[in-house]
Amino acid sequence: MKNTKPLYLLINGSALIGLIALISMVLIHFIVLPLPIWIIIVMPVLMASIVFFIFYYFIAIFLNERLKLIYRSIRKGKTTKENGIKIKLSDDVISDIEKETREWSESRTNEISKLKEQEEFRREFLGNLAHELKTPVFSIQGYVLTLLDGALEDENVNRVFLERASKATDRMARILDDLDQITRLEVDDLKLEFRPFDIHELIQEVFDSFEIIASEKNIQLSFSKDYHASIIVSGDRGKIGQVLTNLIGNSIFYGNNGGRTVVRLYEVDEIVSIDVSDNGPGIEDQYLPRLFERFYRIEKSRNRNDGGSGLGLAIVKHIVESHNQSISVRSTVGLGSTFSFTLDKSIVGINALYSSRGIQIK
Repeated sequence: MKNTKPLYLLINGSALIGLIALISMVLIHFIVLPLPIWIIIVMPVLMASIVFFIFYYFIAIFLNERLKLIYRSIRKGKTTKENGIKIKLSDDVISDIEKETREWSESRTNEISKLKEQEEFRREFLGNLAHELKTPVFSIQGYVLTLLDGALEDENVNRVFLERASKATDRMARILDDLDQITRLEVDDLKLEFRPFDIHELIQEVFDSFEIIASEKNIQLSFSKDYHASIIVSGDRGKIGQVLTNLIGNSIFYGNNGGRTVVRLYEVDEIVSIDVSDNGPGIEDQYLPRLFERFYRIEKSRNRNDGGSGLGLAIVKHIVESHNQSISVRSTVGLGSTFSFTLDKSIVGINALYSSRGIQIK
């Protein structure tokens, strides 16, 4: 039915009743008993009107009682006299309730899907966290029990075991520190100190810090070209240094012996794009969407022993996003990977003075 407004249905129904009454009056007039013209005209109109008002009253009560129950079920919030549901028969109530029910159904379906995703994420997160903590805890337990069983008196092994137990506790502390940091990043509790700084200079400092580790794998750290002029960006220098340390460190730890890590800087309008590329083994496409998840590892059996917390890239993503920027990854198996993120150019000089709250002093 094209028009589902109850009022129109009532009018059409009453008109049909009036038409039937008129035909009946005409048949009676010609076949049974002659009737005055005014009765033939008035009676159908009267019957149609009576039918209209009677059905209007009962249908209005019926719809208000039934549809209000549905609205109370699908609408959020408490119903009061001010925001109460008022159903008018002149409205297309059937289409309205159908639309709201469909929207409510879609909303509930999406909500259930999100809850299932969150439950799956929580289950996986707890499993990964337990696995990450289990390794150092079992190591500490093993070394301590060995020492208690008599190795404590053996000078040849007691110090070695204590040092290994200390390294395991350091690993646990790193995991907990990273968890605390990523939690504060997620709730915007981590305060960022925005300052202008030279991104080229910061990258060179990170290169210098990895010089010995990179030389052990014969990996070359370099820029794509010589940058003679300073490139001044705005951000938290310490946190961006943490981002670069993680990305460059990963390119070394997971790169091929004799490989290269190259950093490229692109200036586009008011944005500086930083690319960290390597010619390592690369990452398969199926792993890329989840690469920035907490504790997510591509090769779990190999990478869990590399000493990281498994939270590095998740922290990197949160730091970059807390600067209102984005980070992405491109990778080809056998050719290498490129991590790219952006920063805003600084609109003031690097020597500008700032207060402790990050406000420029003029």
